[in-house]
Amino acid sequence: MIPQEPGPSLTLLDAAWLGLVEGLTEFLPVSSTGHLIVANRLLGLAESPLTIGIQLGAITAILVLYWERLWQAVLAIVSPVTTAAAPRESNLLLQIVVAAMPAAVLGLLFDDWIESRLFSAEFVAVTMTLGGVLLLWLERVLRRRPALHGDGRAMSYRMAFWIGCFQCLALLPGTSRSGATIAGALILGMSRTAAAEFSFLIGLPILYGACAVKLLKNWDQVSGPLLYPMVIGTLVAFVSALAVVKQFVAFLRGHTFVPFAIYRLMAGCLLIVGCWWSWI
Repeated sequence: MIPQEPGPSLTLLDAAWLGLVEGLTEFLPVSSTGHLIVANRLLGLAESPLTIGIQLGAITAILVLYWERLWQAVLAIVSPVTTAAAPRESNLLLQIVVAAMPAAVLGLLFDDWIESRLFSAEFVAVTMTLGGVLLLWLERVLRRRPALHGDGRAMSYRMAFWIGCFQCLALLPGTSRSGATIAGALILGMSRTAAAEFSFLIGLPILYGACAVKLLKNWDQVSGPLLYPMVIGTLVAFVSALAVVKQFVAFLRGHTFVPFAIYRLMAGCLLIVGCWWSWI
């Protein structure tokens, strides 16, 4: 359980700012958790369940944007159609479940330990910088070979599982869940857009599950002093995530992840300086 009380300093405006940070960063390879930790520091706020709870808004945006693909996957499970001309493909829902399993298990085992020891601006500064270096390296590798599974439909359950293993890296604050899963998918041969969209979708069980656990553990705060800030933060996160996801996918159709790598390097270096001089 998060031990700190949010305190009376947490205003609706603070919640709106945190919701905006969450919505803008959750699905970009820049680490929403890292940004929220720093945002809390800059706003002078203690860590609270709000930081996790507002992820409900961001992940619900994915449910709204991709409901047709998810519904088709449900129908395919209920009424599978397999012919010689159209052999049965891996089901998207089952791919999501398989990919979510590794992070779900490790998250349940180590979440409290990670939260108590690694949720700091100093740790985020290091992981942000290293993530930028690794993204630049990955782009250099990708230039040498084409995508093997362009739209993701040829992805096997084994491949989905390995992408889920990459998602485990996101348990470290500042790593970026989307960045880790996108990188894993790219290494395994998916195109940039397919990797990004699968990264969004496998966040559904992980983020909903994490939100449910945190909110239930801290229900006395969520149903009391945090109720209105939670509502505002979640709504802002939902609206901003809706806007970001479509633009991000469109951007990837003609661009690489280099701008995000450069951003991570710059942000990481600024955080290192800020932590060294106690500005943050």
